[in-house]
Amino acid sequence: QVQLVESGGGLVQAGGSLRLSCVASGSTFSDYATGWYRQAPGKQRELVAAITKGGIPNYGDPVKGRFTISRDNAKSTVFLQMNDLKPEDTGVYYCWVGSSWGQGTQVTVSS
Repeated sequence: QVQLVESGGGLVQAGGSLRLSCVASGSTFSDYATGWYRQAPGKQRELVAAITKGGIPNYGDPVKGRFTISRDNAKSTVFLQMNDLKPEDTGVYYCWVGSSWGQGTQVTVSS
């Protein structure tokens, strides 16, 4: 069982930046794909970004060109750098590793 601890969420003005981190324990992190989903109030959970165990990224259309996903296998950590944030980026961001999910971290972008 993989345990995931997310951090880095918060309140930011539109146009600002945040960096999310998710630390995994209890597994060999480098064996798994990982990434981030988000869920806004009243909406379905959607893919933000994913990265394969080989380091190939994939992004949801709404964040392409603004967000960057990366991983540090030595630290069992996946990062999400979010730039040029928009109010529509508001939501709870969840990291996942393999089939395990974190508890989520709130991101709120004010206009």
